[in-house]
Amino acid sequence: MPDAVEETRVWVRLDSPLGDLVAARTERGLRGVWFADHRGGFPTVLGTRTEPGADPVLDDLGGQLREYFAGARREFRLPLDPVGSPFELRVWAALREIPYGATRSYGDLARELGGIGHAQAVGAANGRNPLSIVVPCHRVVGTAGALTGYAGGLWRKRFLLSLEEPDAAEAARLF
Repeated sequence: MPDAVEETRVWVRLDSPLGDLVAARTERGLRGVWFADHRGGFPTVLGTRTEPGADPVLDDLGGQLREYFAGARREFRLPLDPVGSPFELRVWAALREIPYGATRSYGDLARELGGIGHAQAVGAANGRNPLSIVVPCHRVVGTAGALTGYAGGLWRKRFLLSLEEPDAAEAARLF
């Protein structure tokens, strides 16, 4: 979705236990966090590349990600600036309400957002989440806990669930 006005964008490549991440921000906040091999890719126009240590918002993200992967952070506190439809923004806000170590099904989120008939729309919006890890779309599972699609790959989803709650990841089934 194109932006209405031209804006400054800065991006950085960050190391993580799950491989390289690409993170971009605008003046308003974090625009995206994608895996370098993210299914569907990431925007080709990210702006100006910076190096770790050179941008306060992206450096804060890097520090919070390190804390998260070390088990010392349960939620991210960063200014966010995702671009999406009004429904996608509602879904992404609902994802942020799923507690660390917990999971919800697509049907659960659909009921919260207006009815079980919205489960496919919730799944599609979840799949378009531009803020991997920070907006925890990995906490959404299929019926009966089945591990279903994840733009970073199911192995990363399992890793993240295991990091947050080893018992929940063990109970989740791969299909």
